[in-house]
Amino acid sequence: MSSDARAAAGALRAIGRGALALTAAGAALGAGAAAWAIGVERRRFVLRRLELPVLEPGSAPLRILHLADQHLAPGQRKKIDFVRSLAGVDPDLVVSTGDNLGHRDALPSLREMLEPFAGVPGLSVFGSNDYYGPVLKSPLTYLRRSTKKVERPRDLDTDGLRALLLDELGWTDLSNGAAIVEAGGRRIRAIGVDDPHIKADRIDEAAAALERVSAAGEWDLTLGLVHAPYRRILDDYAAERGVAAIFAGHTHGGQVCLPGKRAIVTNCDLPREHGGGLTTWMRGGAAVPLHVSRGLGTSIYQPFRLFCPPEATLVTLVAR
Repeated sequence: MSSDARAAAGALRAIGRGALALTAAGAALGAGAAAWAIGVERRRFVLRRLELPVLEPGSAPLRILHLADQHLAPGQRKKIDFVRSLAGVDPDLVVSTGDNLGHRDALPSLREMLEPFAGVPGLSVFGSNDYYGPVLKSPLTYLRRSTKKVERPRDLDTDGLRALLLDELGWTDLSNGAAIVEAGGRRIRAIGVDDPHIKADRIDEAAAALERVSAAGEWDLTLGLVHAPYRRILDDYAAERGVAAIFAGHTHGGQVCLPGKRAIVTNCDLPREHGGGLTTWMRGGAAVPLHVSRGLGTSIYQPFRLFCPPEATLVTLVAR
């Protein structure tokens, strides 16, 4: 073999060894990321704090605790204790945007989790996982956007959940409805719909309810609630209902994100730049603050988060 041939053969062997080393390093990196996503980050609960300047000049602040996507299952002690501790931030109002349940037997645990908020004014809408329990499916389905009407029977205790939130805690159900509630010395008009992700939203019913409550009294500001932030609902709230802010959940902030909490998917038609946290929704000349909670949980069959820790948010409304 000539010296050139020997040199070429040696170079090929070196490239092969380098490729194997890179493959091994990539596999190790992937295994480490998976271990972190499953074993650490999905339990690394945080409370975010932000301010929205939407109140009339001279108004005192109004503290809103936004909870979403608990997907609670029995035995999730750390999540229960974290949410219970949030009563210590002394919210004037709790906003709950759905997917409370993540297991058929979760209702007693949810009762324990939310018990410290009994008597605190609250607004609630439901998500699909307040009706239907999680099912085993490929994690890749989360990467495909879908809006569907679920055909299987409802298998969660939705009546028990509604009794807990409305009767025991004293919160107000806004699923395809509207109400005026008093919180923090303010009268808050609010509108909500049932989950658009399963085509349960009825915006015409909610709008009619908003007209009825508006005729019955005065209010200081208007809020809009929805579980899955589909554009058709956000557009209606911003352009037609005069909301000061919109609260939503569903996206989990992307759940598996690029560094910097940059969502890869939103699991609805919401653009990725609005997939988690506070942004501004523009429609019909209106610019409305939109807060999409990254949520507190995951499906028991998709128990991972990456670059997107579970969170609740204290949103303090302040004077403009």
